[in-house]
Amino acid sequence: MKFADHLNKEQIRKFNQLRHTSRNQKERKQMPVAKKKEKLSRRELECLMGKHMDIYKRVNGAVRRR
Repeated sequence: MKFADHLNKEQIRKFNQLRHTSRNQKERKQMPVAKKKEKLSRRELECLMGKHMDIYKRVNGAVRRR
C-alpha cells in the first residue's frame, strides 16, 4: 500500500508543498562558492604522494627500513 493511500487530499497537498520547498533550498545550497585555492609547495606535494615515506623490506625474515 502506498503512502498516499493513507492521506486525504489536503494532507497530500501539504506534503507536496513541503517536498518542493525542500528541493528549492537544496538547489540554492548547491550554488558554487568561490573558494580560496591553497598553494602547496613542491615538498608538500611530494609528501602527499608518498615520496618521502619509509619503505620497509623483508630480508631473511627481518623487516628492514630503507
